[in-house]
Amino acid sequence: MNNITRIKTISEWHRTRDLPAPEHPLISIVDYAAVHMLPEFRQQSWVFDFYFISLKRNMGGMIRYGQQEYDFDEGVMFFIAPGQVFSIEKDPVEPPDRSGWIMLIHPDFLWNSALSKSIKQYDFFDYSINEALFVSNKEEIMMQGILANIRNEYHANIDAYSQNIIVSQIETLLSYSDRFYNRQFITRKKANHKVLDTIEELLSDYFSSADLFTKGLPTVNHLAEQLNISPKYMSRLLKVLTGQTAQQHIHEKLLDKAKEKLTVSDLSVSEIAYDLGFEHPQSFSKLFKTKTGLSPLEFRQSFRKN
Repeated sequence: MNNITRIKTISEWHRTRDLPAPEHPLISIVDYAAVHMLPEFRQQSWVFDFYFISLKRNMGGMIRYGQQEYDFDEGVMFFIAPGQVFSIEKDPVEPPDRSGWIMLIHPDFLWNSALSKSIKQYDFFDYSINEALFVSNKEEIMMQGILANIRNEYHANIDAYSQNIIVSQIETLLSYSDRFYNRQFITRKKANHKVLDTIEELLSDYFSSADLFTKGLPTVNHLAEQLNISPKYMSRLLKVLTGQTAQQHIHEKLLDKAKEKLTVSDLSVSEIAYDLGFEHPQSFSKLFKTKTGLSPLEFRQSFRKN
C-alpha cells in the first residue's frame, strides 16, 4: 500500500501539481495539460478534502480503483468526493497531446446552498474510478460550455450574485453527468449484461452452499466486492437493466429459493429459514409475506392444493 497523502486545501493541491496559486481559495478550474505531478508525489495514494471533477484525454497513466475496460475513445470523466482514497499510476513521460480540465470545489463554497446537501445524492461520487463516465464528443462540448460559464464567472469581479450563479452551473453539470451515466448503462449493454450474468451466478452459488446459516444472508457489499465494483454503481446498473435495486434483486433470488424449498421439500418453515441464512425464522416469514402476500405455510398449502 502506498503512503496516503491528505490534501486539505485547493491551494495545497495546486502546489503538489506545480501550478500557480488558485484565483479563488474555494474553487478552481485548471487545464489538465498544465498539471505536472511533482516527482516526490508520484507513488502516492491520495485523499482530498474537496470535490474533484475532471474530464481527461490521453492521460498517460492509470488512475487505480479497478479494472473495467474503457470503450470510448473520447473524454473520460472522474468524480471524487471528499474523503475518498485513490492512487495514480503515472507514466514517466507525460503525453504531449493530453488535454482536458479539472475542477476543484471545496465544500465551504457550497455552504448555505441547496447543492450543499443535494450533491450527496449523486451516486457517481461514490463510484470507483474504474466506473468512470465516458463521454461522446457532443457531450464533451456541452460540458465544456458549462465549464466556460463557471470559469468566466469566477474570473470576473466577485459580487453578491457570483456564488449562486456558479453553484447553479455546477448543479447543471452534475445533472447532465447523471443523464450521461444513465446513457452509459444502456450503451455498454454487453459489458453490463455480463455483470448481471455474474451476479446471477454468484447468488445461485451462494444460496446453494451448505453453510448459509454460518455465512448469513448475502449483502450488496459482498456482491460488489466479488465483482470489483462499488455497491452504488452495482445498484444503479441493476436498476437500469432490471428495474430493481441490488437489495431487491437479492430478495427476489432469495424468494425463488424459498419457494423451491417450500414446494419440493418437507422441511419446516424454521428449517428453511435457517437453510437460507436467516438468524430468526420470524424475519424470513415477515419478508416472505411482505413480498408475496402469503405466509410461507399459506404458500405451501396453496401450491399443494393446485
